[in-house]
Amino acid sequence: MLKEMKTIIDGAILNYFQNLPDNRIHEAMAYSMNLGGKRLRPALALVMAKIYDEDPEEILPMALALEMIHTYSLIHDDLPAMDNDDLRRGKPTSHKVFGEALAILAGDALLNEAMNVLLETYAAKGPRGAAAALHISRSAGREGMILGQVMDLEHETRRASYEELMACHREKTGKLIAAAITAPAIYFGADPEETAKFQAFGLKLGLAFQIQDDILDKTATAEVLGKSIGKDEKSGKTTYVELFGIEKSKEMAREATLECLDILAGIPRDTQILADLAKTLMERSY
Repeated sequence: MLKEMKTIIDGAILNYFQNLPDNRIHEAMAYSMNLGGKRLRPALALVMAKIYDEDPEEILPMALALEMIHTYSLIHDDLPAMDNDDLRRGKPTSHKVFGEALAILAGDALLNEAMNVLLETYAAKGPRGAAAALHISRSAGREGMILGQVMDLEHETRRASYEELMACHREKTGKLIAAAITAPAIYFGADPEETAKFQAFGLKLGLAFQIQDDILDKTATAEVLGKSIGKDEKSGKTTYVELFGIEKSKEMAREATLECLDILAGIPRDTQILADLAKTLMERSY
């Protein structure tokens, strides 16, 4: 299923940037967007269309916007002022190819372009579309992903407690993953109770995803991951593996995945596709 969704999203990205004027900023934006990756967030959005028996094409612009936001965050994460990484998705990072200044601007442009896509496509379609767009924007901003990035930077200078680490990753990783699930639900007319359950599932899925990332950072190779390994340890960041060790971290990831499945069981829809995806992510090697 992820492969199928990835093919759809990769095609949409390629088509989108082929239709933009040929200039340096569009080249830098397209470079990072076309590097590949799991496409998890846009795939989740497309899955939600299936759950609500809607046409996935209706949610494809939202999926594209989510990947633009995620990619902008990766460009900025890799900058010398932040994680200072040379490798992303198996290729040189944006600032290594285009220089630091243009990489910053490419990230800025992708975030703005994501908002353009959301507003042009969904805000004009009435209250539900506007609410879905606003939910994504808030999840990516000072109330969500950016807040988590600030917490993450703070943890380079002091050891984080388990509670602080959980809070950091809920914002940095969980909020945008949850938005990819919740925003389509809002758009398709989910009531507040159902929306809250999907939000809870998304946050828990983000936790399982992050713990698995910490494990892979210690156990996988750069060739498999497509990015540098061991960088959290080098920068002094607290991770689940550092706090609990690899085996305990694996157990925590499994427990978080089981909690995901429990949440889905309480939603009166056919969510098997989300359950299968959660299990697949638990078994991933990159």
